[in-house]
Amino acid sequence: MPELPELEVVRDVLQKRVIDEIIPRVQAIQPGAAIVIRDLTGAGAEKTLHAAHFNAVQRRGKFLVLTCSTGAETLYMVINPKLTGRLQLATPSDKKLAKTHLILPLSGGKELRYVDQKQMGQVYLTRKPPAEAGIPDFTELGPEPFEVTLDEFRQRLRKFQGEIKGILIRGEFIAGIGNAYADEVLWQARLHPYRKRTSLSEEEIAQLYEGMRSCLRNAIQQVRAEIGENIHRESRNFLNVHMKTNQPCPRCGGMISEGTANQRVTNFCRTCQPGGLIKGM
Repeated sequence: MPELPELEVVRDVLQKRVIDEIIPRVQAIQPGAAIVIRDLTGAGAEKTLHAAHFNAVQRRGKFLVLTCSTGAETLYMVINPKLTGRLQLATPSDKKLAKTHLILPLSGGKELRYVDQKQMGQVYLTRKPPAEAGIPDFTELGPEPFEVTLDEFRQRLRKFQGEIKGILIRGEFIAGIGNAYADEVLWQARLHPYRKRTSLSEEEIAQLYEGMRSCLRNAIQQVRAEIGENIHRESRNFLNVHMKTNQPCPRCGGMISEGTANQRVTNFCRTCQPGGLIKGM
């Protein structure tokens, strides 16, 4: 699932490549397009996006927001890629990837394509700002990891109960962190994923805050270096613990453990991240 680091790199690339481009026509490939495209304008994707002009690209949590203008009107394309959704910049001659559901030709000669193997993501089209459009999970998003202060982080954390990993992946706490980077953040902070929030000391909360910011900042740099402008590709070989079960911890050399809870795989190092009950072992 694309999380903050991947989507921040996608945002950067699209900001360079699609701003000021015009969509001369739209190709929605059925039947998948009917599942992933949620046209809140009621006019149909082809009509809504025809001749739209890209003005801005933003990321909010695990959403991408592409702002367009169509004449005097403003249009928002809000993309929630979820598990397998990807955007691809391609040329018209490039072979279409399997499960390509939407192709937006651009006036400069490229195409912006939306690909989704499991058809779980959504592409919302709305003339209302995303926060006012009733898009599921968007209005509940908490602050961005790089925009929250340590004091605000502490205050927000007090409102949540349960295990610290489960809190980290809740978008209403902090936006943009999912299962993979929650593992990485907790490894960076040397905190066991199944520790109860109430068991964390003030010093450990500060470690978590700093670990979150340094982990995500480094991941953005790694993803950018590895994928370049091939924004449809996934590159997570650099991760320290996530999906590295039984491999050596890069910090201490111990074996990386795996736990399962709530249909999520959790990876951590027992030596570097002591404490907590081990689930699904």
